[in-house]
Amino acid sequence: MVQGLPATPIFDPVNSLKPIFVVGTRPEAIKIFPVVHAMRAHHRFDPIVITSGQHPDMCADVLRMAGVEPDFALTLDRKTGSLNELLVEIMRQLDGVFTELIEAYNPAGYLPRIPGVFVHGDTSTAFAAAVTAAMLEIPVVHVEAGLRTYDLHGPFPEELNRQLIARTALLSIAPTMPSEANLIRESISSEQIFVSGNTGIDALLWAVQQPVSYSDPRVSELMNRGATIIAVTAHRRENWTHLTGICEAVERIAAAKPEVQFILPMHPNPRVRSVIEERLSANPQVILTEPLEYIEFAHVLQTAKIALTDSGGIQEEAPSLDTPVLVMREQTERPEGVLAGTLKLVGTDPDRIVTATLRLLDDPDEYARMAQANNPYGDGRASQRITEALQYVLSGEDPPQAFGPGFSRSFVLANTGVDYNTLDSQPPQGRDQEH
Repeated sequence: MVQGLPATPIFDPVNSLKPIFVVGTRPEAIKIFPVVHAMRAHHRFDPIVITSGQHPDMCADVLRMAGVEPDFALTLDRKTGSLNELLVEIMRQLDGVFTELIEAYNPAGYLPRIPGVFVHGDTSTAFAAAVTAAMLEIPVVHVEAGLRTYDLHGPFPEELNRQLIARTALLSIAPTMPSEANLIRESISSEQIFVSGNTGIDALLWAVQQPVSYSDPRVSELMNRGATIIAVTAHRRENWTHLTGICEAVERIAAAKPEVQFILPMHPNPRVRSVIEERLSANPQVILTEPLEYIEFAHVLQTAKIALTDSGGIQEEAPSLDTPVLVMREQTERPEGVLAGTLKLVGTDPDRIVTATLRLLDDPDEYARMAQANNPYGDGRASQRITEALQYVLSGEDPPQAFGPGFSRSFVLANTGVDYNTLDSQPPQGRDQEH
């Protein structure tokens, strides 16, 4: 058993409720497994996990590490690689799985045991699952809701996905108060929104407590000798045309600081890898690795002097480890970190990236200001809050303490048409016999 996992939950296999979680990418898996852990530990919930097949290997690796075995694993038939093909294929297969689960757990005349489909963030998997569930009249719960740039092409398709998911969600779990404010500005009732903090912080704080063994001996050697490390990630679609400039910035920083080493886990997309390998593979200060296991990367991020990234999750995670983040994007849907001083937007221009990085390396006061700023994204208890929020909506017992202002369960219940106060009614056992 992986250290730190909750004990096997004790629940009534007949009356336990079956929240469904759909994940398809590594970031989704990282941010949703703590919620699955928390639900498992609750006496009323027995979560069902579905993997969409969007990034099958990377998603499976994270779930395996976290001790989460999917109940359903979709295998996608992709020929063109287009976003529309991906969406259609996921929706087609999820429609069949959701229909099977409805027949097993929500049969007519019985108390429904599927309280909702949980989707996370802004991926194509999340959008496809949300629309499919909504069309089957299953409530949608959107975790990490309300992030916005209001530029549909920055990032694309993530900004489009998350705005569209917001229109399907009955309950929006916002990570922070500014995210809640975005939803309210879009005429989503505050009674539908709960502020939890970000589950990515829960996952990170769990991961750095786990024992680590590095898959790449070069990384192990750097970590063991206490080298000055800059962690680099670059993969976002809108940055594909800027990868050459990002690589140039890394080369220039390395030349200016020969004592600094770079660890750059490469994204599996060949368009990303080819540029990075061509420009940086011969540089002795740069270690290009295959994607690191999540526990490995959490320890790297904890040790790193600086995180140089276009990732969304790292913007939230690194500040919990006192690691300053330079964001290689022109805008971010996570402005809380910029305001708090944990993040700095440096864009994709090599000159700006180099200047900002060297300033942090050369100016102890500037470095301390970023490293010691308070992380606005969470405190490691988001998953427990989400579980308590769902229990509260269904039973009215023990209102959760939000990471910010609370919400009313009345709106959510009024729109389900279900009386969950009769929670102990006896529906058919469905898949419980094989679960």
